[in-house]
Amino acid sequence: MRLDKVRRLRSGHVWMVSLVRVFLVDDHHMLTEALAARLADAPDVWVVGRGAAGDSNLAATISRSRPDVITVEVESNGTSVQELLGRLRLARPEAHIVVLSGSRNLTQVIDAARAGADAWVQKESPADHLLVVIRAVCQGHSHYPPEYLGAVLRALRGDVQLAAAALNPLDVLSDRERTVLIGMIGGKRRSQIAEELHLSANTVRTHTQSIYTKLGVHSRLAAVHVARSAGLQTCDDLQPDASGSEPHRTR
Repeated sequence: MRLDKVRRLRSGHVWMVSLVRVFLVDDHHMLTEALAARLADAPDVWVVGRGAAGDSNLAATISRSRPDVITVEVESNGTSVQELLGRLRLARPEAHIVVLSGSRNLTQVIDAARAGADAWVQKESPADHLLVVIRAVCQGHSHYPPEYLGAVLRALRGDVQLAAAALNPLDVLSDRERTVLIGMIGGKRRSQIAEELHLSANTVRTHTQSIYTKLGVHSRLAAVHVARSAGLQTCDDLQPDASGSEPHRTR
């Protein structure tokens, strides 16, 4: 939650400034002190805390401080970018994360984007630029240097495409449930499926209810529709293998 800072002019007038609460994470104590002092000059920024990435109490400190923005240096802590940012996310899910880095390692930039960093700022940038970025992320914007942006977007787009390719509603089913579903596609009654798979009718009923739950449907007809839409085909016979544990499927 943002707080307001009271500012009083020499004329005696008072105005309220909406504050951005900022927490600084950096293993170099002197640098965070200097940065905190510089950011404190901004009328709309309140540095609520700072800490080292390796501090065992960092997550608790961040949680208590309730920052709107966390700036974090990612080079010197000995932890992967995704692991470090994941810890910060858990500590304060509402916070925007701004990475400060002297590195030009594209892999790290992409890892930061994948881990949910809202911005990447080079350390050689002026403090005024960092202030602009801090204000921007609080308004829902992201900021990555132009030389990295194309690679970041391609990587994230590739992640989405891979996820979409792997998305199959039948992947949640066990082999036995999938086999029962094949029998349902073939229009076989529960007793027929049980006989062919050497199962009891109650066991088939249990598998059927599990199929409905996992597929998010409430009827045999709906389950068959989902299965056919996903490309599952029927077969003529459902026969258990030599061990009797799983069926041998024929097409």
